[in-house]
Amino acid sequence: MKLHIPFDNSYARLPSVFYSKQTPEPVKSPNLIGFNQNLAQLLGISPGEINEMAQVFAGNQVPDGGEPLAQLYAGHQFGSYNPQLGDGRAVLLGETVGTDGQRRDIQLKGSGRTPYSRRGDGRAWLGPVLREYVVSEAMHALGIPTTRALAAVETGETVQRERGLPGAVLTRVASSHLRVGSFEVFARRGDIRSLKQLTDYAIQRHYPQAEGPMGLLRAVRDAQSKLIAAWMGVGFIHGVMNTDNSSISGETIDYGPCAFMDSYHPQRVFSSIDHQGRYSYDNQPGIAVWNLAQLATALIQQFDDPQQGVEEATEIVHAMPGMMQDLWEQTFRAKLGLASAQDSDLQLTSELLDLMAQGGCDFTNTFRALATGDARDQFSDPTGFDNWQESWKARMESEPDPQALMLRSNPAFIPRNHQIENMIAAGVAGDYTLFHTLNQVLAQPFEDQPEHTDLRQPPTPDQVVPATFCGT
Repeated sequence: MKLHIPFDNSYARLPSVFYSKQTPEPVKSPNLIGFNQNLAQLLGISPGEINEMAQVFAGNQVPDGGEPLAQLYAGHQFGSYNPQLGDGRAVLLGETVGTDGQRRDIQLKGSGRTPYSRRGDGRAWLGPVLREYVVSEAMHALGIPTTRALAAVETGETVQRERGLPGAVLTRVASSHLRVGSFEVFARRGDIRSLKQLTDYAIQRHYPQAEGPMGLLRAVRDAQSKLIAAWMGVGFIHGVMNTDNSSISGETIDYGPCAFMDSYHPQRVFSSIDHQGRYSYDNQPGIAVWNLAQLATALIQQFDDPQQGVEEATEIVHAMPGMMQDLWEQTFRAKLGLASAQDSDLQLTSELLDLMAQGGCDFTNTFRALATGDARDQFSDPTGFDNWQESWKARMESEPDPQALMLRSNPAFIPRNHQIENMIAAGVAGDYTLFHTLNQVLAQPFEDQPEHTDLRQPPTPDQVVPATFCGT
């Protein structure tokens, strides 16, 4: 085998209570759609021939050193606890320590049934695989912590959803796949020994400076606070912020019914199953606090007297809203070209967002236009913007180089929902041109790229994507 992955599998060395060993189920006719050469180099992977890589990244061949397994976890889904979830359609092949010294998981998603599949088939269809590949790589280019996409493979098989759809497998890379739900399952079972072991493992892997379970809680809080502020700054809506989709590494994970806003509205919801707006754009900071509280509840179970940890855990969790607010304000000051902080900045930001919501302005294009000087054109009735702009320009007079700050804080390109849908439709028809174009363009989101202006355009009324789906 010419393909070489330098595996070093720490999770597989943990006791079997944390996972089930699981070989991926072979597929009929794998065909490599995409391969992330830059990420492969970072992971220390030596690529092989195209057909060989298709076989490996479809799950038909396990490369030397791989120890495939499905991880166990639980989770709160839309606020209700599910006692056992786990990798129902994913298999962790193993881990590598990259050329940067960082340890990462390599996981096949859509690789067949596992002991945690329940009634599912363990497969993925092509649409969600293409979506996660493009959106996760776009997030990485935006500088937002995220899982990444190493490869995408057609399976040559049909997956049955509402109708028969082409199957695919995504190879996903993450700092780890430990979630809040990874801790909840052992706390709820009263398996304190495993809970302690997992806590020690998480600290060693992600936060070696953290001391004990409360040190881990504090580190996760800090990482998650930065992540949510970054999401808010680009108009990203995760869609399913369940605790099983909340990574303790502070990375964006599980791109199901996710979306980037076109027209701005703080209560925007895209997930087709989020009927109450629990995971709307504006609710994401509050949900992050709720999720952290569930992690705190799990972690304090390992104290001999859990009440001993309650006070410190409460203090850590209660500090999170203020921390996220400070990071949010810092993020949006940069989007306005403000490197320094003044008391009036919050009002200035809020007034602009209110105007954008009233006018249904495109989130990405409006902020980008502030840097290029044509933001007025984003408003159908620019009177309010004209008044706001006077205050903004007066505020910027004390800033050294506001335009440069805005250009590197406001992307020109995001994965537009309607373009993602166009890409999926084309892929189902066997055409991956737009898939490759999007990956190329979104790799440089802060560059103008005038030859791709069409990918900056918001959807026309008939192109609007009103709802997104998780694809399971």
